[in-house]
Amino acid sequence: MPGIAVKPPSVQYGPRSRTVGRVPSPHSFDPIAEAHRQWSVRWPEHADHMAAVTSVMRVQQLLLGRIEGLLKPHGLTFAGYEALRLLAFTRTGALPMGKMGQRLMVHPASVTNVIGRLEQRGLVLRRPSPDDRRIVLAEITPAGRSLVAEATETLNAADFGMPDLTAEQAAEVTARLRDVRVTTGDCAPVPEQTAPR
Repeated sequence: MPGIAVKPPSVQYGPRSRTVGRVPSPHSFDPIAEAHRQWSVRWPEHADHMAAVTSVMRVQQLLLGRIEGLLKPHGLTFAGYEALRLLAFTRTGALPMGKMGQRLMVHPASVTNVIGRLEQRGLVLRRPSPDDRRIVLAEITPAGRSLVAEATETLNAADFGMPDLTAEQAAEVTARLRDVRVTTGDCAPVPEQTAPR
């Protein structure tokens, strides 16, 4: 089985062009296909599942590398971008730190670290909740709103690093991955829509 701890390719994307900079050369052969062949000889009943999981993990590496490349000119990591975008979406621009962890699906310590770095740059500020001073709120600043708006424009212009997929294909990927998320307990199934009468 091929190792998956591979450094993402250094591809840079720009807001006005699909790709900018060096495009990585593909492998001369597909390591995951070779792993599937080896599994098929030894454990054929598990080969497809192994290849599916390994493919998802590899794609995660590739897409994270692309997203980080898109955000680098803005001085943001994807974690920082997600935190700012979440706060910008809220009605008041502020959320309890604990709730941010739930919404972003990360450990509270990770939220603390991300918010701390953003706060140092003046993009967010932390303050006690007026309703319960034991609760710490993270609040986006005007500078944070401006930066996350610019970064969002960059990501949208590059289709979040997946410009070769149509909207329909992207929706299909989301649906199939959501099936996996449901079966692994990450989220509840989507309620079936009531048929129009």
